Formats: sequence, structure tokens, C-alpha cells
Amino acid sequence: MRASWAVTAVRAAAGGLGAAGFVWTLWHGIAEPATALAFGVLITVGELVRRETRGGREAAPLGAAGALAYALLGEVGGRSSGHGVLQVVTVVGAAALAGAAPHVACGRNRVLDHLTRRVLTAGFAATCFQPLYNSGVLDAWTGRGPSYALLLLFLLGLTALCDAVLTAALAHARTGWPYGPLLRDELRALLGIGSAICATGVVMALAAAVAGLWALPVFSVPLLLTQFAFRRYAAVKATYRQTIASLARATEIAGCTPGGHARRVASLSRAVGRELGLTEPGLTVLEYAALMHDIGRLSLVDPAPSGATESLPPAERHRIALLGGAVVRQTGVDPEVALIVERQADPYREQPLPARIVRTVNAYDDLAGGGGLDGPLAALERLRLATARDHEPRVVEALARVLARGGGPS
Repeated sequence: MRASWAVTAVRAAAGGLGAAGFVWTLWHGIAEPATALAFGVLITVGELVRRETRGGREAAPLGAAGALAYALLGEVGGRSSGHGVLQVVTVVGAAALAGAAPHVACGRNRVLDHLTRRVLTAGFAATCFQPLYNSGVLDAWTGRGPSYALLLLFLLGLTALCDAVLTAALAHARTGWPYGPLLRDELRALLGIGSAICATGVVMALAAAVAGLWALPVFSVPLLLTQFAFRRYAAVKATYRQTIASLARATEIAGCTPGGHARRVASLSRAVGRELGLTEPGLTVLEYAALMHDIGRLSLVDPAPSGATESLPPAERHRIALLGGAVVRQTGVDPEVALIVERQADPYREQPLPARIVRTVNAYDDLAGGGGLDGPLAALERLRLATARDHEPRVVEALARVLARGGGPS
């Protein structure tokens, strides 16, 4: 309940700011309409070509760069732009809303959070820059030399940092995942696409001040091409994951595991990994290992009863884990994935954390999942009773919290 109120409060703040900007602009009129229209079109195009990403990274870098450039725009072609904070909020909000309309129609997720971030970050950047510029304080401090460009970079870096904090807070409030790992993922992203967005925003603002609005399409093309390249990279990663998932289904087709077992274990392992503070790269490795953790069972002459690994002797489980690791190494995936698979039969104190997670979640699904003998509560109780050697208490309790929130496998 507290989390939902937090998300509602942030969205209400963005909505209130947007409404205030709209009323102010409607009352006072739009300063430099051609400039506002040009940046509005740029932001709208950036939002239209955005794509939802699994890791939650900036999905519309061109829209973000255009919004930040307009927030930090002081001149256009040598003339003062004359717009203020509330007009920036109005133009950015209206353009982002127009660009988001097709995504809403397609039923895509997180559109409202995306709009909230866009309005608040643009408003923050404009609040830091526009009053100083319009009052002449910025000229007295920096003039028009290199220090001016450095100040713009500093303001955009500060805005990006605030956006990372806001994004992590919204994700934490919406999902209940630990805030620290979410923030680390966002800060890590700043070194990649975040730095490109900030640099492009500064270049757009400086170029428009000298060359006018013709600078916008010129400096938008590289970031737009980068966005399409990123989309292709994301598509390759999705295909790679689908290939691993298809390979994992070999055990189900051979009758070694119940249908959907690998998918359930992967989904629940990722949720438990989030609960325990793993960051996005670690979660990807964990998911791949969970998908392929039973691949060694193809070596069994007879499938285990009900497909449950827990019913096998320790020596047999150890052999299956080693054979599975050897198979995984032949696929060319991250060697850490093979290590996690190989360590499945070891005592948990000798395992890395991802291996402990996969082992516990696999045991839970064997006991309570497809064809399991116990219900969820009985399965959790059996896992708790096995914490002396087989399962780490911290992982079992994280699993219990995920299941209590309704995060069980579907």
C-alpha cells in the first residue's frame, strides 16, 4: 500500500507540474513558436520510435536528448529563445504524450512511468538552467567560452543522476525489489547510453544557439542510428535467450522433466535473485543457468520418478550436474553459467549464490510444481528443514517472500 501511494505521489507531482505548465503557457502564449514546434516534433519522433527494454534502460534516447536540449536552450541562431521553465514542461510533456499514444494503444507497459520521468527530468534541468540564463547570472559566471559547455554537461549529468534515482525509486515502489541493486543498474547504464544522451543534448543546445534549428536534424541522425543499432542488439539478445530456452526444453521433450519446469525455475529464480539484490547482469546469468540446470539429465537411461531431481541419490545428482556443465560449456554461453550448473549438487556453503538460488528453486518446483508431491506450504517447510546442508536459509526465506507476494511461477 505504501509503495502504491509513493508511485501515485510521484505521478501526481508530474501531472501537477504538467498542468501548471499548460495553464501558464495558455495564459502567456508560446515564446518562439517555431523553436517550440521544432523541438516538440523532435521529441515526438524520438518517443514514437522508442522500444520497451527488458532491463528498463532508456528506451527513447532521441526523445530524452531533445527534451534535455530544449531545457538547456538559451539562444537560437544568436537570438534569445525567451522560453522559461513552464514552457519547457509544456512542450516536453505534450510531445512525450503525443509520442506515447501509439504505445498506449498497443498496450505496452510502463508508459505512465516513462511520461512521469520525462516531465520531471526536463523540469529539473530547466529549473537549474533557465532562471540563471534569463537573469544574466550565467553570462556573468561563464561567458560563452568552454566553461559554458562544461556547465551544461554538469547540469545534464546531474539531471541524469536524478533520473536514475527516480527510475530506481519507481521500480522499487512498483515491484518491491531492493532499491540498491536497481539504483546500481541505473547508474551503470549512465556510463553507456546515458553519456551519449547527455553529450547529444549539450551539442544540440550549443549548435542550435549558433546555427539555428537546422542543427537539430543534423545532430539527431547519429543518435537515431545508435537507437536502431541498439534495437538490433536487443533483438539478437532476445533471440539468444530463445535459443537457450529451446535447448532447455530438450529435457521436457525427452520426458526427463515435467512440462514447463525449466521456464518456471528460471522465472522464479530471477525473482528470488532480485529479492537478494543481484543486479541485471547477474540476473541474466542466473536465468540462463536456471533454464539449463537440468540439461545433464539427458544422460539418464530412465527418467527420475515424477521428473524430480530431489529423489535421486547424491552421487547421481552430482554426475548429472557435471555432465550438464560440460554440455553448457559447448554452447558458448558465459562460463559462469556452466559453473552454476556444475555446482548444483554441492553443499550450499560451497556454492556461489546463483547456484544456491537455482538449487532451492528447483527443489521447490520439484516438490510443489509440475507433478510435485507437496503443496506450496509443505514444500517450503521441507526446504526449511533441509537448511542444515542442502539449502541456504536466506535463499529459502527470499523464496517465501516472493511467493507471498504472488511471484510464483505461472
